[in-house]
Amino acid sequence: YAHYADWLVSTTLIVVLLGQVAGAGMDVIFGAVGANVIYLFSSYMGSVSVVTTVKWFWFLIALAALFGVIVHFAQVFKTAADSKGPEIAALYGKAAWLSILVWICYPVVWLFSEGFASFSVSFEVCAYAILDIISKVVLCFMVMSGDAVLANGPSSQSREYV
Repeated sequence: YAHYADWLVSTTLIVVLLGQVAGAGMDVIFGAVGANVIYLFSSYMGSVSVVTTVKWFWFLIALAALFGVIVHFAQVFKTAADSKGPEIAALYGKAAWLSILVWICYPVVWLFSEGFASFSVSFEVCAYAILDIISKVVLCFMVMSGDAVLANGPSSQSREYV
């Protein structure tokens, strides 16, 4: 269950990163972070629940919260990125859709490993490791490859480096 603690830190940072790349306001970013925390807490509670109906109750809450995060990525943050210009919108679009597609896979793995218990623990760990590499490492390389776009964005005129 240590991966839930890892995800609490890393996915929160990913949400903040995507919000910052998009140029969204901090209130909107914190809304997405809140939905993300609810998603992770519900997933954890579902995985430790022994009563079947309680497990599925937590899973449904987790899906609703994940939907909130995905809405932030696909609509709210996207609107902010579109207002920053086509280069930032393109960079954000690639990073956001990678995150959305990979993050949709996490509940699928949970469904078959924790929910139906049809995946072995080894498969579950490997699947989560692959998803983590894609959602964290690949995403960060994508954002860092757009460093010139982010540095030359509209807010770069007000930056002062000492």
